[in-house]
Amino acid sequence: MSDIRRAKMCSSGTRAFFLSQGWDWQDFLKNGRDAQDFIDTKDAMALQVVEVANGR
Repeated sequence: MSDIRRAKMCSSGTRAFFLSQGWDWQDFLKNGRDAQDFIDTKDAMALQVVEVANGR
């Protein structure tokens, strides 16, 4: 979630994105998710979060 915030994304929009992907939001908060999953979506905002996460 910290990478999402650093990318200036809101949690409500992110939860909606997870729902659209069929991903479990609570599991993500507890365990994270592999960056490749986000890359595979080809979603511009998801890719932006991956870039932020890789730049830390």
